[in-house]
Amino acid sequence: MKNQLKNVALGILGFAIYFIGSSFQKMPLELFHIQYENWPTWLLATYNIVYEMILIFLIVLLFYQEIKKQFIDFKNHANQYLKEYIKYWFLTLGLMYVSNLIIFMFFTNNIAGNEQGVRDLLDSFPIYTFILAVVLAPWLEELVFRFSLQKICFNQKWVFIILSGLIFGGMHVIGNTTTWVDWLYIIPYGIPGWVFAYVLTKSENIFTSIMLHTIHNGIQISILLLATFAGLLA
Repeated sequence: MKNQLKNVALGILGFAIYFIGSSFQKMPLELFHIQYENWPTWLLATYNIVYEMILIFLIVLLFYQEIKKQFIDFKNHANQYLKEYIKYWFLTLGLMYVSNLIIFMFFTNNIAGNEQGVRDLLDSFPIYTFILAVVLAPWLEELVFRFSLQKICFNQKWVFIILSGLIFGGMHVIGNTTTWVDWLYIIPYGIPGWVFAYVLTKSENIFTSIMLHTIHNGIQISILLLATFAGLLA
């Protein structure tokens, strides 16, 4: 019981690092009266990247021994994990495509606000967006919405899986809603959260979900980059 309470406390602390850290991202600059509004885009992007790396470092440090153990296990069995769990990525992709198609056909002719935001950012700052979405986001989001949340849920498998998808989907939708229809996009965005959470419970290794998340974001961003490049050539 004592160990469970410790895990819950650590999980809550992991969440706190993410949400409080994200909310006060500009505070270090403001404390030193740095006029970041006049910074060139590349410098502001670099600051955001470094800041997210610090958040990842702090959460990894919080669970260092456990993450180190799981990393060694993953390194020794990477091919086995890939062969066993890559099918779950295809499942994720298929379910997301179907749910997005249903929403698009029957409810709205617009894509999700979050996706439009990613596309706009990718058009303007492709390298920054790639680093953020493909390199950093899988680590940070899996450490928070899977690894930390699982501990908060006392390892109650289905409670954890359901909450993981709902919170993950909600985080990608909130702030981009103008009508009730926009909230439907919690479903396609929640699907990776549910699947990755299930993979974590099945593999008991956070690096399996980080791997799938990286593959998912990498392919999605690469497709958008190719489409943008093709449009420029047309």
